[in-house]
Amino acid sequence: MIELAPDQLPAPCAWFTAGAPGTAALAEHVRATGTGRWWADRAADPRTVAVSCAGQVLLRGDPVALAPGALAVFDAHYVRAAGPFRPALGRAFGRIVPWERMLWVHQVPVPAARPPHGVTVRRLAPGDAPALTALTADAAWIHATWGGPAALAASGLGRAALDRDRMLAVAATHVRGTAYEDLACFTAPDHRRRGLALACVTALCRDVAARGRTASWTCSRDHRPSRLLAWNAGFRLRHEYVHFFTGQPVTRPTVRREAPPVRA
Repeated sequence: MIELAPDQLPAPCAWFTAGAPGTAALAEHVRATGTGRWWADRAADPRTVAVSCAGQVLLRGDPVALAPGALAVFDAHYVRAAGPFRPALGRAFGRIVPWERMLWVHQVPVPAARPPHGVTVRRLAPGDAPALTALTADAAWIHATWGGPAALAASGLGRAALDRDRMLAVAATHVRGTAYEDLACFTAPDHRRRGLALACVTALCRDVAARGRTASWTCSRDHRPSRLLAWNAGFRLRHEYVHFFTGQPVTRPTVRREAPPVRA
């Protein structure tokens, strides 16, 4: 696969569904934020196109056109693609782990949950970057789709629960599309089961609606706490799907980046 420069992109609408919920909005998120990478089997008239961001990949196009091992650049990624791509993934990797996922969409208005005494829930602000960084290494995934804690904090697209200056929990837009915002939440391990996640998520859902979008929620089928949080926050199941975690490339991937065209 060839990595494309942003000005070489084919029209995304020709490859990726506009206004889709969940991680299907990854192409819209990458185009808007600049965080992520674009790929194609060839620069001119591509037959297969991919977008990757924070370890996630969306694949579209004709898998038959791919050379064996062409997808090896997506080692240790979560790949979402139609069924016909499965043989191409099998040729590229020695290990493919299917992961059942659930997509929920916010449908039921729920009053904002009250946080515990002494805890304040408010919107993220640029000055919250250090507090996001201090959450623990396990929380880094929540701002990875933004390129880091500073970018997420500056976006303002999140709600945090704080005790003075310490951030105890955060809910944020993980993937921002044109019609949906897919949310994610993290609570510090020693502050779970206090209703902090629900307080952050219900407040964030109101923010998303005020921006003219609908909140969505994506989680593993076997992640019961995440499913319960989604239900209690007013999300309802839209559909289930499978993405694949890749590993053990059959051949060492070679990444080629097409040079941008020379402009006069």
